[in-house]
Amino acid sequence: MTGSHDDAMLMVELAKWGAMSGVPEAARTIFADGFDPYAVEANDPSINTLLAFNETVATLVKNGLLNRDLVDDWLWLAGIWAKVGPAAKRFREKTGASQLYENFEALAAGQLA
Repeated sequence: MTGSHDDAMLMVELAKWGAMSGVPEAARTIFADGFDPYAVEANDPSINTLLAFNETVATLVKNGLLNRDLVDDWLWLAGIWAKVGPAAKRFREKTGASQLYENFEALAAGQLA
């Protein structure tokens, strides 16, 4: 299924929000040489920024409000999850809230339609 004009408009708004929220800087942090996904926590500003942004995108996809193919062309969710997922999983265990970031994880794994 192809993305619609509305999907494109929402994507542009999400990109603006991401830029204002610090997503580009956070991405540079997690993809820098020497970044250890097992040494950071979910409340680290870069990790938290990426978790919140990508969970929002994934939730929109899950609920049919944003085209998945468009998101797959735009974001490398599997690569980002590989860097922030370990912190998210530890945070789930710590809080006992298994639903935290579940949409991001599912979309990154190719499990959301």
